[in-house]
Amino acid sequence: MKDLYEELKKSCSAVWEKLDFEPEIAIVLGSGLGGFAEEIEDAIALPYDQVPGLAACTVDTHVGQFIFGKLAGVRVAVMQGRIHYYEGYSVEQVVMPIRLLSMLGAEKLILTNAAGGINRKFIPGDLMLIRDHIASLIPSPLRGTNIEELGPRFPDMSEVYDATLREQIRKTAAEQGIELREGVYIQTPGPQYETPAEIRAYAALGVDAVGMSTAIEAIAARHMGMTICGISCITNMAAGIEAKKLSHEEVKQTAEKASENFEKLVRIAVDTMYEGR
Repeated sequence: MKDLYEELKKSCSAVWEKLDFEPEIAIVLGSGLGGFAEEIEDAIALPYDQVPGLAACTVDTHVGQFIFGKLAGVRVAVMQGRIHYYEGYSVEQVVMPIRLLSMLGAEKLILTNAAGGINRKFIPGDLMLIRDHIASLIPSPLRGTNIEELGPRFPDMSEVYDATLREQIRKTAAEQGIELREGVYIQTPGPQYETPAEIRAYAALGVDAVGMSTAIEAIAARHMGMTICGISCITNMAAGIEAKKLSHEEVKQTAEKASENFEKLVRIAVDTMYEGR
């Protein structure tokens, strides 16, 4: 695992050759939010596969690059797309960009994703603040010898998604007329969608939304002491809840339709994090 830490230091050195500031907030843009990167001022783009130690993104809806710059005066590091476990990468490779952004100086992280709705009160297009998650179906990114420079051997996960931050975001979203759900998210391995039986099992566990990313990124970020906000866009109802088959095309279309409010909510999260420094 020491080799991993040395690899991270090499990655940092390569990024510092392109960068002249420390990012304050890191943002991971999920499906349908890629266009948000166009809001970044003084943008510096850096594809993942041009950074030593990082894997390339292979999903067509994920650009696969960092965008460094400013958003309303806040120094940000944006991941325009992410690397997924189902692409064939190890969990360590999946969370490498998150660890890198933390080592570059970002202390706060906004994770976004497209998710299937399990809570029957949800409808496609809803936005959900992640209150908690279940990641037991995926290997932990903290397996193996602990790297003390990154965090403790047994990190606490009793509040992965900051409660004070969630409350502030809910309040501001309501003031701006954005309806906001809140719930528990579960990460599955993918890339296949879940079966109706699996969805019934997750519902019995108290899960509100399901997706194929985010939770292991949050684990790695908390291990390194980052403050985290998680936002899901409910792009479809999960298998068995409605009498229709699931498709990636539906996910993309719904994410695009919800993108305006989704982007507003991300900006609210950035402002809230910055003001709470």
